[in-house]
Amino acid sequence: MNILITGGAGFVGSSLGILIKKQYPNYEVIAMDNLMRRGSELNLVRLKKARIRFVHGDIRNTEDFQQIDKKIDLIIEASAEPSVLAGLNNSPEYVINTNLVGTINCLNFAQKQKADFIFLSTSRVYPIAQVEEIKFVEDDTRFAISSTQHLSGISKKGISEKFPLDGYRSFYGASKLAAELMIHEFNQFYGIKTVINRCGVLTGPWQMGKVDQGVIVLWVARHFWKNKLAYFGYGGEGKQVRDILHVEDLWKLIDFQVHNIDKVNGEILNVGGGSEISVSLMELTDICRTVTNNEIPIQKVSETRQADIRIYITDNSKVTDLTGWTPNIAPDDIVREIHSWIKSNQESLIDILN
Repeated sequence: MNILITGGAGFVGSSLGILIKKQYPNYEVIAMDNLMRRGSELNLVRLKKARIRFVHGDIRNTEDFQQIDKKIDLIIEASAEPSVLAGLNNSPEYVINTNLVGTINCLNFAQKQKADFIFLSTSRVYPIAQVEEIKFVEDDTRFAISSTQHLSGISKKGISEKFPLDGYRSFYGASKLAAELMIHEFNQFYGIKTVINRCGVLTGPWQMGKVDQGVIVLWVARHFWKNKLAYFGYGGEGKQVRDILHVEDLWKLIDFQVHNIDKVNGEILNVGGGSEISVSLMELTDICRTVTNNEIPIQKVSETRQADIRIYITDNSKVTDLTGWTPNIAPDDIVREIHSWIKSNQESLIDILN
């Protein structure tokens, strides 16, 4: 099998490529990336060591696909401008051109190659105002979903694929949702086999975490180097909650999809850690303190920022019923692994994560 991974030098793309080659050494994997994300250049050595061919290209430019001279059987579209704040305080051109136009270019290439198409979308396609209407209770360390709800697609398990889509969601979320709509068209009218994975918070070693994306790595790094952090919004107590998913747990699902594309063809799947693998910022702080043996002051900022949400938990019921997949790697283990990675690579990471 010949596999093209777009965004292949990014955190998710490089991780998936390396895991594919580890399990299927005879597969040909090509990683295409524009290296816009700071720190992605560090993955080039890892890709080369894994015998993955790197193509320096940008999915916004159709001519860059001409560098790929092999018949491609499968495209994993893992490229994105992933910041939920992208375009809010500056031009939205890059996020729209990458996440929508770039995905259309990938779909056109898939159509020419007659390749299957696995798309990594985001939970951020769900509208902010609707998510903020989720009824909750406040516990000692977190906000929790109430058992009584008035919206469809929400339960104690979390948000399912039936959750309402009407409303605003950020340029990031809107561009990914628009790309999903185009994927449906290519699936129906060109016969491309596709699956859309709406991923929650993805994390693990080699993620170059920032304030607006990659919060788990950022939190561990700030504790490691004893730098500053703050709880923003919702009273500044750090009780806002996300489920988190280790990239190796994601890989187990992608592995199934690669080899069972007919079973998931045309599907939209919510994919995350679920309620069992979730943390509030307050709980994450406690884990980081324990793992790093460092305690840092955390500023409390009551004002809620633009595009923030109080709680997001993925309801994995559909994907589990369809594929049998469930995530397994717990928050404590995730933090320990990230801490070990930072400690082993602190010289190359300090200017990026500190």
